Parts: sequence; structure tokens; C-alpha cells
Amino acid sequence: MAKTAIAAFVIYIALAFGLRSIVQWRRTGATGFKGISGEFGSLEWVGGAMFMVAFFLAPVAALLDGAEVLGPVSVLSAPLISVIAIALYGVGLAGTLAAQFWMGDSWRIGVDSSERTTLVTSGPFAHVRNPIFTALLTAAAGMALMVPNEVALVAFAAMFAAIEIQVRAVEEPYLLRTQGTAYAAYARRVGRFVPGLGTIEGAETKGGS
Repeated sequence: MAKTAIAAFVIYIALAFGLRSIVQWRRTGATGFKGISGEFGSLEWVGGAMFMVAFFLAPVAALLDGAEVLGPVSVLSAPLISVIAIALYGVGLAGTLAAQFWMGDSWRIGVDSSERTTLVTSGPFAHVRNPIFTALLTAAAGMALMVPNEVALVAFAAMFAAIEIQVRAVEEPYLLRTQGTAYAAYARRVGRFVPGLGTIEGAETKGGS
């Protein structure tokens, strides 16, 4: 499924990042890209760098599979895995686009500490605080399972770690600081990536209102 995996990767990048950035630019005058947060070597920087590693390794895994340089891990080579992979990818792509649409003008990639956007808590955001990341991980799992070799699994692990760092070390502190009690209350009742899990019971504001 190397060709399918490469096509899936290109489609995801084109729609979730390319097209969405164009839409954002036409609506707001900015693409929404804020870059990697933090100083070189900081936890925030490491999280951003791991995103880049994951996005680099995903197509490399497919190319290695297509060239028959690296085959799938034996436990993941069953035909059913391919069906599951396509299903996960489809759900993840659709979920990403839906959550991005619902986020509207507040959509960003990265954080600008001087900027304050509208806190979105409706639609998919009423059930999880980070539905775009949940959908991204779902799509990434699907792409990894299309060519489930060691490189693909490392790419998925890097994506998972990058999202955890980005959310916990960058976005949540930023939102608590800029959105204040509104985000604190939201975080206490809505899960981080899965409904009911990852709420922040003792969320405290660091400024804001």
C-alpha cells in the first residue's frame, strides 16, 4: 500500500494545511502559521521539532516500503490491518477538516504569545478540547498502518509525543494565561483528547479574565 500511503499523506497535507491556510489567509489576511515556540533546545522547541520529524518520516516509510527496502512488522502484516488503516485515515481526515471548519478564524498552527483569539467551546470542542489533534493522530495511525514498518511506527510515536508536548507545555499554559477563568472552567469539564479524560481539575489561571 505504499502508493496509497503516499497519496494519503499528500492529500492530508494539501487539505489540512495547504487549503486551510489559504482559506485562513483569505478570511483574515494571515495564514495561521505561527512557527515553533520556545528557544532552541527548550521543551516547546523539542515538541515543534518532533512534529517536523514525524512529517518527514511518514512519507519516507512509504517510500521504503514501495522500494521493498523495509517490510511491515510481522504482527501488523495481516490484510485486515489495511482495511483498518484506510478507515482510520478517512475518519481522521474528515475529523480534522470538520474541527478546523468549526474553529473558524481562531484556527492556528503554533502559538503567538502576544495574540488572543476567541475560545471555541462548541461543536466538536464541546466534547474534547483538542479535536484537531485527536483527528490528526487518528489519520496518522491510519497512514502508519498502511505501511507498518519500523520507520512508520517511529513517525507515529514522534507525532504522538509532539502533540502531547505542544498541548501540555505550550497551548494549555497559553490558554490559561490569555483566556483566564473561561479556559480554566472549560478544561475542568472537557477532556483533552478523549471525552471525559484529561480534564484539569485544579486548573488555575495565570492572568486573563
